[in-house]
Amino acid sequence: MSDQKLRGILYRWRVRAGTPALVGALVLARSTWESLAAGMSLGLLGLCLRAWAAGHLRKEKELAVSGPYRFTRNPLYLGTILIAAGMTTAARSWGAAVLLAAYLAVFYPAIIWEERDRMRALFPKAYESFERAVPLFLPVPSRTGVGNGACFDGMLFRKNKEVRAILGTVAFWGLLVLKMLFVRWPR
Repeated sequence: MSDQKLRGILYRWRVRAGTPALVGALVLARSTWESLAAGMSLGLLGLCLRAWAAGHLRKEKELAVSGPYRFTRNPLYLGTILIAAGMTTAARSWGAAVLLAAYLAVFYPAIIWEERDRMRALFPKAYESFERAVPLFLPVPSRTGVGNGACFDGMLFRKNKEVRAILGTVAFWGLLVLKMLFVRWPR
């Protein structure tokens, strides 16, 4: 199987494969109120980054170069990693941390490369400039990218269905709270 075909499969299965990882993290969780508060803070940062990015993303119609895309080519995925780090912190479990880290390590490199190749094909000249000016993943504060000055668009946020990430994260936190309240484990 070619690398490109494998990346395509991983890209298509990324959301479905995330569900068992999250369920496993919930089962393994040993949360405290302190770990939940710390994890929610980190997760909220990731949700805000994803929301900001979703309000600048016109999928496959225009290369996103405004908002957080001025600082990283993958703000949605960086936000997801912050959310996962928050979930891991909230779960307070090495097993949950390993499970979520394994999921991210298997799926996200392939997803990022698959998306890069798609953007290169859709916007060859624009993406070449974008790629040179903006880091792949971790933002570099001294670099401002190639942004076009566009403002956040709430309609794009809704169109990109970012509410699902918010609801999924809040549901995870809610289930952690329920587990803390109703499930006792040996200390």
